[in-house]
Amino acid sequence: MLFGRKKRNIERLLVVEDEPLVAFENEHVLSDAGYVVVATVDRVADALSVLGEDQVDLVVVDVNLADGSGLDVARAARGQGVPVLFVTGAFPPEATPLAAGVLAKPYAQRDLVGAIDAVEAGIAGKTPRRLPPGFQLFQSAA
Repeated sequence: MLFGRKKRNIERLLVVEDEPLVAFENEHVLSDAGYVVVATVDRVADALSVLGEDQVDLVVVDVNLADGSGLDVARAARGQGVPVLFVTGAFPPEATPLAAGVLAKPYAQRDLVGAIDAVEAGIAGKTPRRLPPGFQLFQSAA
C-alpha cells in the first residue's frame, strides 16, 4: 500500500511579520513543510500589494506591525475571501470576525504548521484532530 500526501487546499501563504528572526524561521519551517511562501513582508503596504498581485490561500499575520496594524491586512484578505491566521502575543477581541484562528506567541514552529492544518480542517467543515497549544480556531473558519 502506498501512502501519499493528502491534497492541501491551503498551499500558498503570505507571511506578514516584522520581527526578522521570527519571519525567517516561519518562512523556513513552512517551506520545509511543503507550503509555498509567496512572500514574507514586514509592512502593511507590502502585504496589501502582494494580496493584490498574487494568489494567496492563507495570510499568516502578526497584529502589531512596524507601519500599522495586521488588522488592516486581515480586512483586505477577508474582503478577497482569503482566510487569516493571526500569530501574535496580543490578540484584540475585535479581530475575531476577521480571523480563521489565532496562535499565541511564543509558539513552537511545529505548532504553526499544526495551526494551519487546523484552519484548513475548519474551512473544510471538519473537526481538527488536534489543536496546538496556544491556538484557537474560530467559527469564521468554517
